[in-house]
Amino acid sequence: MQLEKSIAVNDHFQLQYEEAQGCFVLLYPEGMVQLNQSAGEIMNLCDGKKSCLDIAKILEEKFQMPDLKKDVEAFLKEAFERKWVMYAN
Repeated sequence: MQLEKSIAVNDHFQLQYEEAQGCFVLLYPEGMVQLNQSAGEIMNLCDGKKSCLDIAKILEEKFQMPDLKKDVEAFLKEAFERKWVMYAN
């Protein structure tokens, strides 16, 4: 995984917050994936401008938890495998 490249949500998916369910979901033509809080926070930061390192730093500051890089990297690796995200540049 290229930790310094910007990451975006794949164009085939739409990320949105569902008030009724109280969580982020990924919508796609065949259905929907309900994300847990951690996954939703990470995916919400995949805006095509931020890298894995940027996302980890933002979440470390937001939740005042050091060393989230490995967790963010592990989730994004899985998200890449599922084609939920792609490199923006």
